[in-house]
Amino acid sequence: MKKRYKIMIVIAIVIMLAIAGIGIYQFVLEKGKDYEVEQIKQHNYFVLKQNNQYGVIDRQGNIIITPEYSQIKIPNPEKAVFVCYQGENTKVLNEKKEELVTNYSNIQPIQLENIVGDLIYEKSVLKYSKDGKYGLISLEGKEITKPIYDEMNSLPYKEGELLVKQNDKYGVINMKGNRLIEIAYDEIKVDGYYTDENKYQNAGYIVLIKTQEGYRYGYLNHKGKEVLKSEYNAISRVTEIQENQNAYLIASKNGQFGVNKNAENILGNEYQSIQYDANNKVFVIEKSKKYGIANLEGKVIVPVQYNQIDITGIYFYAQNEQGTTVYNNNGTEAKIDANIAILNTDNEKYKIRINNENGTTYGVINQEGKQLIEEKYSYIEYLYDNYFIISNENRKLGIIDDKGTIKVEANHDSLQKIKNTDLIQASPDNKTIQIYTRNMEKACEMKDATIEVEDTYIKIFNEEEIKYFDKNGKELKNTEVYKDHKLFVSTKDGKYGFVDKEGKVIVDYKYDKAFEFNQYGFATIKKEGKWGAINEQGQEVAEPIYKIENQKQPTFIKNYYQVIYGFGEFYYTDEN
Repeated sequence: MKKRYKIMIVIAIVIMLAIAGIGIYQFVLEKGKDYEVEQIKQHNYFVLKQNNQYGVIDRQGNIIITPEYSQIKIPNPEKAVFVCYQGENTKVLNEKKEELVTNYSNIQPIQLENIVGDLIYEKSVLKYSKDGKYGLISLEGKEITKPIYDEMNSLPYKEGELLVKQNDKYGVINMKGNRLIEIAYDEIKVDGYYTDENKYQNAGYIVLIKTQEGYRYGYLNHKGKEVLKSEYNAISRVTEIQENQNAYLIASKNGQFGVNKNAENILGNEYQSIQYDANNKVFVIEKSKKYGIANLEGKVIVPVQYNQIDITGIYFYAQNEQGTTVYNNNGTEAKIDANIAILNTDNEKYKIRINNENGTTYGVINQEGKQLIEEKYSYIEYLYDNYFIISNENRKLGIIDDKGTIKVEANHDSLQKIKNTDLIQASPDNKTIQIYTRNMEKACEMKDATIEVEDTYIKIFNEEEIKYFDKNGKELKNTEVYKDHKLFVSTKDGKYGFVDKEGKVIVDYKYDKAFEFNQYGFATIKKEGKWGAINEQGQEVAEPIYKIENQKQPTFIKNYYQVIYGFGEFYYTDEN
């Protein structure tokens, strides 16, 4: 008995260790899928072009790599890693012109697809090829994967993820070379889900396989886990529903559409079409040319028996042979005239009321339905606080408060809130820009102007002047905006020069145009129609001899100016 007891203990321990081993393996496997996209704090290196040859300069304008290559790409502008091409030969050099990678051939940076920004390559890896196959290495030349893939490209919308092909099938790996999606599909696409906070991080994948019956689609979540098997004719995600952990999927099977919340089928595949209304968070469903409404739980709240359903604001207008029935957005019948529509606003105190009985007119009511603004406008849109943008019968725009008092005259062709500020941008014609504060006071008016919104201020400028305002509309001096600068643009008698913080003239008023210093310590100047630059000591490092077309404000690094020649691609040159 004692021996058997010992054997049972040993078996139990072995089983426990095996289970623990599986758990550890799964943990390591999942951790291997994690990755972080490298963030760039500043640009340190730039491509230089001279005599149709390419080199590299640093942010001070020093030549790091002499222009002697047919092309140079800098995958990470913060690091001294330069992919230099000369015919069929490729070298990866550092700032000392030393080769970082010697054991690999046909090295290429991986260009990002559908990523907004001025960085167009994966910033921590390079791909290489051998015998027609592709592998992955780090910028320092360390091997990440063997050359085992037939194709290797960035996955659109997913920085840090690579679409790879092997034996005519596609999968996805991350920058560490770990598999996120098995190489088992004929096509892989990102579902398009996006949030301001996490970008495309929580987007899932729509996958396709080819069968004898035709194309079949499936769905994987953002971690690469299968949610829907590849058995559908089509799949699309409702990206307007901002729930990171829940994907609402409209999927068709045998020509019939349904809705899944992740793997759960909440609306059966029995409809000819399904459309999502983001304002009321409902689905408009169609069966046998009849329409109804279902909510996010999949419950049909308006029966599928109407010839047409229109959604305006918070009401559903369902029409059949008997007339129009108006429903609330919870599916109960609304006691309201079919000619009336109500729109919610971002402020629960106000609702927009639209009357379609004799033409279309807009007004405003409160929560209790009391009329605040008479229905006499051709359009009303809530702005903020107690203000509304209105349009009159001449299609001119203005601003009124909740008592109908005019705050900005309705004589503007365009009028809108400047994003991330408390300011209003208005234009009474195609040439003039006006800036209004949150309290509807005019802060600025300028013709032929351009507005740039920065983190802490806005800049409005034209050929004659530049003005700065904080996000509340207070006008700022350039010394307040550029606190770290040594010199500042100043004007006198129509000419531009530079002064120090005390207002002492350091560079005489001799230029026709001048701009503040850029992040590299150089200021652009213009004289007699040609461009140049000065440094922080006020010295001309680039004599104004360059005729630069199609740039309102050329950027200089020392005596080199920037040329943008493609989507996110640019170089610097001193050629005229």
